[in-house]
Amino acid sequence: MNLKERINENLKDALKSGFNDIASTLRFLSSVIKNKELEKRTKLSKESANWRTVEELEKLSELNDDETINVILGEIKKRKESAVQYEKGGRADLAGKETKELEIIKKYAPKEMPEEELRDIIRKKIGETGDITTKDFGKIMGQVMAQVHGRAQGEAVKKIIEEELK
Repeated sequence: MNLKERINENLKDALKSGFNDIASTLRFLSSVIKNKELEKRTKLSKESANWRTVEELEKLSELNDDETINVILGEIKKRKESAVQYEKGGRADLAGKETKELEIIKKYAPKEMPEEELRDIIRKKIGETGDITTKDFGKIMGQVMAQVHGRAQGEAVKKIIEEELK
């Protein structure tokens, strides 16, 4: 069962159990995933309008788990930013709602990588690069982010790289 199917199964379970907050959040997440699939389908149909059947387009436009994780990570980021903005605006009720949704969505994201493991990966990449300067920062950042895909936040990676380069 892929990630999208798991989300849909959990949505059905939440609806049956009467967990309206969970159902609402998962319904929204499912909707965002479907919208991304529609975007992908539109792009594919424009690229090769003459030779694809509808069935082929539907199959090719389904998001794989990595693409679904990217959607989930985007929604997590939005919820975090919204919660902060609501707190600043004195709207604790809305901040609480965003935080609750954030906790539900986080269950579908990959587990965060421990800092020490991330630091080891960064040290290894710096060692592989050899003689390194601050000009190489972007190169290392890109390599590390590709390797830890979704398991570490960019801010944490940036902070550790800066510490290691000093």
